[in-house]
Amino acid sequence: MSKGGGLGGTELGGGERPAKAAGIKTGTANIARMSDYLLGGKDNFAADRRFAERLTTIAPEVKTMAVDTREFLERVVRFLIDQGVRQFLNVASGLPTRRNTHEVAQELAPGSRVVYVDDDPVVLTHARAMLARNPGTGVVDGSILRPAEMLADPEMLRLIDFEQPVGVLIPARLQYLPDAAEPYKCVAHVRDHLAPGSYLAVGHAVFDSRPELAAPIVELFRQIVPEADGARRDREKVLRFFDGTELVDPGLVYIRQWRPDVPQSTGQAQRVWIVGGVGLITG
Repeated sequence: MSKGGGLGGTELGGGERPAKAAGIKTGTANIARMSDYLLGGKDNFAADRRFAERLTTIAPEVKTMAVDTREFLERVVRFLIDQGVRQFLNVASGLPTRRNTHEVAQELAPGSRVVYVDDDPVVLTHARAMLARNPGTGVVDGSILRPAEMLADPEMLRLIDFEQPVGVLIPARLQYLPDAAEPYKCVAHVRDHLAPGSYLAVGHAVFDSRPELAAPIVELFRQIVPEADGARRDREKVLRFFDGTELVDPGLVYIRQWRPDVPQSTGQAQRVWIVGGVGLITG
C-alpha cells in the first residue's frame, strides 16, 4: 500500500464521479482521509483538508502526532516480529500512506500475514485495490465494535490462525469511541479469542499533559464523530484496555517513549499527547 493511490475524484486527481458512485460523502470530513492529508497523502477531499487545518489551528502538533503514530506502529511491528509473531490484525487501519504494517512485517519476515480491518468505504476500496496481488494480506469490512463478526469473517479466517500467536494493533481508533459503545468489552472479546503468546497494541490520545485542548478538540470532532464527546480518557482509563494482559516494557507511555530509535526526554514525549503500549496474552 503505497503513498497516493489513485481513487479518482476532483480533489483526488480528476472527476468526483467514482467517489460518488461508491457512496462516499465527499463534502463531509472523514477521519481516515484527514489523517491521510496530515501524513502527506493524496486520498483526501477539500472538506478533509479544511477540517485538518482547523484542527492544526487549535493544536499545531497534530501533524507531528499523525507521523508519530505511524512510527509507533512500525516499532511495535518490529518488536512483535522479534518475538516470533507472524500474523497481524490491524484494526481501523486507515488509508495507505507510509510504512504500512504488511510492508514492515513482510520485509522483516517474508511469510508474515496481515489483515486490515476498517469500515470506511474509501479505505476499503483503496486497500483492496492495492493489496490484490499480495496473497499474504487481506482486507475485512469490520469494526472493533462488532468483534465477533470481525473475527469470523472468511477473509480473516483465510489468513489468520487464531490457534497461533497474533499481533492485534489498534493504534488510533479507541479514542473516538465513548464508554457507552462498550469498547472495553469489545477489546476484551478480541483478547479472549487470541492464543497465548499473542499481543495487543493500543494507541490512544489523552489530554493529561494538555488539558486545555480537550474541550475545543472534542467540540470540533463532534461535528464528524457525534459520539466523540464521550471518549475523553486519561492514561488510567486507557490502561483498562490492557486488562488480562501483561504490559511489556516500558509499559503504557507516551508513544515517543515506547522503545524509541532515538531516546526522548519527557518534554519531547509529551508534545505528542498519545499514549501507547503492548500487552502480552499469557493464557
